[in-house]
Amino acid sequence: MKTIYTKFTYLFVIVSTLFISCDDGFEEENTNPDASNQVDPEYMFTKAIYDALNNSTGTVYEFGAGGFVQHFATYLEVPGLGDKYLYISGSYPYAFFNGAYLDAINEIDKIIYATEGVEGLSNQNAIAQIWKVYTYHRLTDLYGMVPYTEATTAFSEANYSPVYDTQEAIYMDMLNTLQSASGSLDANQPSFGNGDLIYNGNVDQWSRFANSLMLRLAMRLTKVNPTLAEEWAQKAISAGIIAEPSNNAIIDYPGGQVINSNPIAFQLRNNNYSESNQGSSNTEGGKFADTFISYLKENNDPRLSSFAAVWVNGSQKTDPELQQGMPNGLVNRPENFPGLSEPNLNTLLSLNSSLMVLGSAEMNLLLAEASARGWTSGDAQSYYLEGIRDAMNSLEGLYGNEAAVSEEEVNTYIASQSLTGSLEEQMETIHTQFWVSVFPDEIEVYSNWRRTGYPELTPVNVTGNLTGGTIPRRLTYPPSEISVNTENYEAAVSQQGLDLFTTRVWWDVEQ
Repeated sequence: MKTIYTKFTYLFVIVSTLFISCDDGFEEENTNPDASNQVDPEYMFTKAIYDALNNSTGTVYEFGAGGFVQHFATYLEVPGLGDKYLYISGSYPYAFFNGAYLDAINEIDKIIYATEGVEGLSNQNAIAQIWKVYTYHRLTDLYGMVPYTEATTAFSEANYSPVYDTQEAIYMDMLNTLQSASGSLDANQPSFGNGDLIYNGNVDQWSRFANSLMLRLAMRLTKVNPTLAEEWAQKAISAGIIAEPSNNAIIDYPGGQVINSNPIAFQLRNNNYSESNQGSSNTEGGKFADTFISYLKENNDPRLSSFAAVWVNGSQKTDPELQQGMPNGLVNRPENFPGLSEPNLNTLLSLNSSLMVLGSAEMNLLLAEASARGWTSGDAQSYYLEGIRDAMNSLEGLYGNEAAVSEEEVNTYIASQSLTGSLEEQMETIHTQFWVSVFPDEIEVYSNWRRTGYPELTPVNVTGNLTGGTIPRRLTYPPSEISVNTENYEAAVSQQGLDLFTTRVWWDVEQ
């Protein structure tokens, strides 16, 4: 693909011009049937994709969700809750909230408005609707109730105090939007071209993406409304999901400049794992968590060498027997800190590695659960094993040759796996595997852990933590919402529960 930077050079000019002029005659612009001439949907879509995936990757992935689900550990007090559920300073708990509205949501709504009802732009409109759901579902899963129906009316209606929609209402609208958008895609009509960093405008692939996202959202509802979960899961599956790696939603990054770098790799390097640190002076005292590394070692998981490395005499070594994680909840630097496992510089931390947005490994694991529940045909164990196989086989394409898992290693590992027992026992098997196979998409792993409770994790109870020694269930709203959007903030808190890290979102029902 073309470098992302090339696309953005021109895009930033467009966006800057748009924002400068939006206060002058915005109402007139919003009634202009030729609005698509003023907003170039293709270039704006590039930025909307970039911004949605680049939003707070460092703080949310390592210092938030990645610590909550015990993939990562730090001994220092980081600018976020981390694995010890402490919050010292910085904007971490609400950085994702602010970033989503400022960039991706604002941009995607402009595309939707500019393409709505415009001849020849129906596919662009539908794809933008799908990406809007992708952007919003991550936001509402982290915070619960958020501004949705009125979120971008500041421009069109000068509404600077949008109401917070219930998560239930948001979910129903997202599911209906995915169904409508997927059904409206037409391969005979024009679509996005190179501005689509994921599928290059391929409407069949976007349809599968929409249906796969629908399945993800449907399975979120298994605790709060299992009947609705089954209904929407069946709709998604019958419509056609990402069941094979060839349909995976992936973005390639050529590396070099920051804008061309894998955002997760860049932020992890920037926050902790710079090559110059050589495992000894990691800025935020981070390493892989012992929970994660021990699980991979104990189960002879060949992905251990793909993910982890230790520093020995100035270079990283990936030998499985050398790997050792750091316990969660430490407040002092352990003596063996330099020799503990951290992300592999040549795979997970490669700036020109690719990013999995949504893939067949996750879908097959969700199909395994749906089959175990009796919601779809097919053998649950077959789906489960295919999910593992897809996850392992995807690593070379994402991270290069050093991450490759050989066919022999895949087959040996799969031969050791089975899906048996009660539904709850199968859930534990499936979703413990999900915890490994969907890594490093920490937002999704965290959401899935809250829904299923698997793997079973032991929280830490460090002095001064904000959760009473329990793993956080959500993030908190920005202080600006309290001061600027007071009435609607208070209404949301009254309905959802106190604005605390321990308050559960709608679908996260305690059982």
